Amino acid sequence: MDINMFFNKLVDNLNLGKIEEGPIQVAGGLTHRMFKVFTDKGRYIVKLLNANIMKRPTAMGNFNKADFYEEILKQNNISAIYSIIFNNKKMQEIDGQYFYVYEWYDGKVLKDGEITKYHCEEIGKVLANIHNIDLVNKDFSDKEKNIDFKYYVDLCRKKESPIYELLYDKIDILNDSMNKGNEAIKNLPNYYSICHNDMDPKNVMWLNNDYKIIDLECLGYYNPYLELYELALCWSGYEKCNIDFELFKTFFKSYFDNTKLDKKIDWESIYYANNGRSEWLEFNIKRSLMIECDTKEEQEIGLNEVKETIEHVVYYDKAKDKILSVVNELIK
Repeated sequence: MDINMFFNKLVDNLNLGKIEEGPIQVAGGLTHRMFKVFTDKGRYIVKLLNANIMKRPTAMGNFNKADFYEEILKQNNISAIYSIIFNNKKMQEIDGQYFYVYEWYDGKVLKDGEITKYHCEEIGKVLANIHNIDLVNKDFSDKEKNIDFKYYVDLCRKKESPIYELLYDKIDILNDSMNKGNEAIKNLPNYYSICHNDMDPKNVMWLNNDYKIIDLECLGYYNPYLELYELALCWSGYEKCNIDFELFKTFFKSYFDNTKLDKKIDWESIYYANNGRSEWLEFNIKRSLMIECDTKEEQEIGLNEVKETIEHVVYYDKAKDKILSVVNELIK
């Protein structure tokens, strides 16, 4: 696809004016591609949706649901960057390429070491506010994860992939995490709420002490406890395998200061149920092997994400006792 030709057609079709700067691809977006384009009518960020993901039979339905929930967040004054509606719809399409358009925001994603207690307090609070919009008390269930990691390891060896060395001796810990997670999910508190489902630090932009949540396409109903726990870890350094437990405590406390949910639950089940890394790992193994992937750029992202995800799995296993000790101290 000729990017310049595509964007000329895009701004013309959507009546966005004449291009003065861009399109320029910007950092961020591990799955989709982001471009900034400034015109004589405004400044915009455009998200080009991954064509391979859009081929999935469930993709369009999932995006449509997220678009619906996005409007609910907007009605409840949640601070976020919302997609612009054209012709009564959020998702747009030109020449088979699906995309969203947003107003440009001058904020930035926080780097390692920049996250403070203030940030954890703010995100803990807004997470509770999102969950509070429609907190539903009913039986919770989730599909079991059944990933054949041995199959992928054998395929990596056959294709002489560089990730073979990362995976071959990790099968036991990966299977143990997946199997214990499948059992633990059955014991989670029976609640659903609207969840962002990806609100880690890379998906919140800050301008001084103000912020905007981005990447709302994963919005959907899920277990609020599980999202709270996962984000408390992410905002306190888990993704760099170095949890700052003071930040973790701050996030956790801020959330429960703004919700009526009971914090005295089975947190060990939450610990094990937090195994979404398994599916993310499988997705990136496929990308690294050029399965459901057709560009070298995406393959390189997959290779890097496999490496980081394996590091997370190993670290998370080692940190279990400390994490649960801190949580149990918080709920006293």
